[in-house]
Amino acid sequence: MAECVEAARRGDADAMGFVRCLAGGVASFAGEGSPFNKVAGLGFDGVPSAGDLDEVEKAFAARGAAAQIELAHLGDPAIGVLLTGRGYRLESFENVLGLALDGAHERVAPPGILVRSSGGEEFERWLDVLADGVAHPDSQGVPWHEEFPRESYQRAVRQLAAAGVQRYVALRDGVVAGAAGLRVSEGIAQFAGAATLPAHRRRGVQSALLSARLADAKAAGCDVAVITTQPGSTSQQNAQRQGFDLLYTRAVLVKQP
Repeated sequence: MAECVEAARRGDADAMGFVRCLAGGVASFAGEGSPFNKVAGLGFDGVPSAGDLDEVEKAFAARGAAAQIELAHLGDPAIGVLLTGRGYRLESFENVLGLALDGAHERVAPPGILVRSSGGEEFERWLDVLADGVAHPDSQGVPWHEEFPRESYQRAVRQLAAAGVQRYVALRDGVVAGAAGLRVSEGIAQFAGAATLPAHRRRGVQSALLSARLADAKAAGCDVAVITTQPGSTSQQNAQRQGFDLLYTRAVLVKQP
């Protein structure tokens, strides 16, 4: 998230972005309507002080944004009590799954499906596939609690790419059917988004994208892979079939400015 904000700043000298550390997590604002306007990782280093929360909430409010916090269930329960007293409301849940890369991981794909790296010459196509897939979410499981305008979503994905995300496309019978991203940092492989176009769903595209990225993460020397999904979703089921296990569930808590 912090690197995405820095990418936003490089692209816009007048950007009002910020990054602040908060009790083991990061509070960030990357621009109006951005998915990176939130607090992630809160509670992995104790309970935040009221003063620190005041500063973060004022920073979001000054930019006309709600204060959104992702709170892992492994955090101190006192954090939830503190946030409730400050007017935060529970809006949704998300699951974070992980897989230790201590075994063999090879690319596996159904007949007719090919996953390959996506170069700069087709960046806009890769971006469009992700945006089109997100615009038509899978109806299985708990829905995402928020939707973003296409322009805001694409701007955020551009920032992800600028932060070092590797790009992939999946072809089905020679036609682009899906797209995905992978970010490698300090031995951790972060599965940074994936989407399948509606006409190509239920054909193994997502599983093939997962398999290819796991193989590349293993080859890059990563120790663990992580992915975020909605509870009960097809994405979660696909990840579990690849061996991912639930690491923690995080509550999405929001306080309006």
